[in-house]
Amino acid sequence: ALSRPIIVKHLVDVAKKEKAYAIAHGCTGKGNDQVRFEVGVKVLAPNLKIVAPLREWELKSREEEIEYAKIKNIPIEAKKSSYSIDSNLWGSSIECGILEEIDKEAPEDIFMFTKSPDKASGLAESVEIEFKEGIPLSLNGENMPAVELIGRLNKIGGKHGLGRADMVENRLVGIKSREIYEAPAAAILYFAHRELESIVLDRETYHFKDSISGEYAQIVYNGLWFTPLREGLDRFIDYTQGPVTGRIKLKLYKGNIKVVKRESKNSRYSFKLATYSDKDKFEHKASEGFIKIWAQSYMR
Repeated sequence: ALSRPIIVKHLVDVAKKEKAYAIAHGCTGKGNDQVRFEVGVKVLAPNLKIVAPLREWELKSREEEIEYAKIKNIPIEAKKSSYSIDSNLWGSSIECGILEEIDKEAPEDIFMFTKSPDKASGLAESVEIEFKEGIPLSLNGENMPAVELIGRLNKIGGKHGLGRADMVENRLVGIKSREIYEAPAAAILYFAHRELESIVLDRETYHFKDSISGEYAQIVYNGLWFTPLREGLDRFIDYTQGPVTGRIKLKLYKGNIKVVKRESKNSRYSFKLATYSDKDKFEHKASEGFIKIWAQSYMR
């Protein structure tokens, strides 16, 4: 879902440049992507016509669509397969074939990036990720562009069986669909980023941001990227990332991620306030008054 707004933006840009009157896509009439593509186009370029062969023409399957493209010399990379696999730098999504039978285990041959956790490396591996204002900057002390960093984490995480998900989703058109995902780099970065946020954000900001993360994901899933709500949430999230600078060290092992070290110059964590040792500087007596005020609204 996250890649669709990028595709839509460039489709519209090219259509305007070429003075095209229509944009075509190969989505089925019961998928989410038709909604994501078409809503985006209607918002950015409402005058463009949409051509959806699998909805409008005699074509009834992806196989027929692929064959039509070959006959018309339309270059596509699609291959005949029992599955529908969509992959990019961020990960892959897999559906169709035996996956449509929800009582069957997903076969190993569908996975492109990841090893099965039980067959992953028997040696744990540590990685350290540095963030600057919420953006990953370096991996294991080496600065690199985000694309390269994600690519490396995909290889490292895939080796350790990270980032797999098998779920039944509620599609926009009202049906349930089983989807398999693998996104090792995303799993690692998400985990590390949350760990860093946990020490640099104040309590209320952290909890509120966490509460809207599901809503943000639903906005993207529902094809509502080009909307005021998404733009407004982005402004809030961007604002929260100012102090999210520091390093997180993780240990990866057989499908699991464990935090080893959290470090930031903006950390709000205070050892002297948190410790239960004789170095404790917390003002315990102040808690009595706080508790009384906190309970006041509920006392009779």
